[in-house]
Amino acid sequence: MKLPERDKSTGSSALLAALVVMALIITTVYYREADTGPVHSLRQGVKAVTAPVAQGGEVVTRPFRATVNWFSGFGVRREELEALSAQNAELRRTVAELEEARQENERLKDLIGFVQARELEAVGAHVIGRPSTSWEHSFIVDRGTDDGLDIGMPVLGSNGLLGQTVLVTARSATVRLLADQRSGVAALLQSSRVEGIVSGTIDGRLVLEFISIDTTVTAGDVVLTSGLGGVYPKGLLVGEVSDVQAADNDLFQSIYVQPAASLRGIEEVVVLIGAGTIPELGAGE
Repeated sequence: MKLPERDKSTGSSALLAALVVMALIITTVYYREADTGPVHSLRQGVKAVTAPVAQGGEVVTRPFRATVNWFSGFGVRREELEALSAQNAELRRTVAELEEARQENERLKDLIGFVQARELEAVGAHVIGRPSTSWEHSFIVDRGTDDGLDIGMPVLGSNGLLGQTVLVTARSATVRLLADQRSGVAALLQSSRVEGIVSGTIDGRLVLEFISIDTTVTAGDVVLTSGLGGVYPKGLLVGEVSDVQAADNDLFQSIYVQPAASLRGIEEVVVLIGAGTIPELGAGE
């Protein structure tokens, strides 16, 4: 004959209820008794007995916890490094922009000073197109008829005359350099005041023509615009004599001129809107 089995779930529930009641009683006694009470004393004894075990567990788990903390900290530091890298890149861009503005201001200072000192009407422009071959002697600027430019206006670099506008649209202009063989500038020697014509050559050199063989010309003599013809104001710096050649039976000397201004490295120019006579550069009192 099979005996009925005891209901295990009923016994477990009763035991759990008893343990809960006992825990509530112990907790109540613990908070109501003094620090020297039996429950407090029992708790201190249990802690003393289990302290070595807890300490051993802490020692065993310390490397694992340190590793977890290291990886966690590494993640934070990596995010910070990425943020700092982005900030650094932004600062470098800002510094580069400020330096570019500073250099542009330095380049423009001489041009602006030149124009203001001589009360010329001028428009500043940026070079946006350069010669693609050594045979081309022209460049393009970002100003045009909308800014008051017209054909035939002189164009200056920071060191002197570059050329003149030969083609103008609403927002751009093509400038023919003095070195172009189609260019011609009425000029004079500053020392002797003898006048001639500075022209470009096929090889890109400047030559001062129609100077009599009787005129004394030496290397280093300054060449200025003479103002004749009304195209270029008087006194603009063209360059200086680099070489003088002449044969006994020639009427005129071949005088080569080193231009004062070169397109190389130039990013800004000024275009003279109003032509007029200005004081001669470097002339004595």
